[in-house]
Amino acid sequence: MDQATNAAAGGTMGGLGGTVIYIVLMIVFFYFVLIRPQKKREKQTRMMLNDMRPGDEVITIGGVMGNIVSIKEDRVIIETGANRTKLTFEKGAIKTVLTVHEDEDEYELEDEE
Repeated sequence: MDQATNAAAGGTMGGLGGTVIYIVLMIVFFYFVLIRPQKKREKQTRMMLNDMRPGDEVITIGGVMGNIVSIKEDRVIIETGANRTKLTFEKGAIKTVLTVHEDEDEYELEDEE
């Protein structure tokens, strides 16, 4: 009877070890497939928003295109259309900065190294 109990206990311990390894592998997989790329995109977005300057052409998340007139803390004033209408947006509402600055190429090269 002792041998059967030991065999059953050994089988349970082996299964538990395999399960733990499987769970650890799944966590590592999700980190590299989901979490790491998301953090990289957030970092690029943060850099883009911090590097905005007056005169840059931008597109908001609502699809409004215009040129930046001024930037104050977390607000951006853009000028749009032929009437030169000025609109105020949160910095987070800027989706894309279309103007490329020469020093931005340096940031990309530093990230690749």
